[in-house]
Amino acid sequence: MKKYALVSNHTVAQLKVQRSKVNNDPIDNAVNQSFDTHDCNQTVVGDLTYVRVRNKWHYVCVLVDLFNREILGQSVGPNKDALLVKIAFLSSTILLSNIRYFHTDRGNEFKNVMIDDV
Repeated sequence: MKKYALVSNHTVAQLKVQRSKVNNDPIDNAVNQSFDTHDCNQTVVGDLTYVRVRNKWHYVCVLVDLFNREILGQSVGPNKDALLVKIAFLSSTILLSNIRYFHTDRGNEFKNVMIDDV
């Protein structure tokens, strides 16, 4: 390309992050970086990430049991919202009332009345 003075017109797609308010609610840190647990389904962690599908951004929500690192629930969708998290919970085969701690990054998708109801 240098020899013929060619320039690439290929660009890498990047997600433009939208800044939102930080969740500063006073909540005890019960997990306290202790990610080893001795009981199944007692401590569950959840997070969202994004992937590019057919030139559009989609989001993936995953719920993981810290006991054995098993994926308990997952969902995929075009919107990063509480409904995506709710679908991940509903895809789980465990009894949700057995979960003692649910640990997240405290994003607005997790701090929601819909998730509290689930």
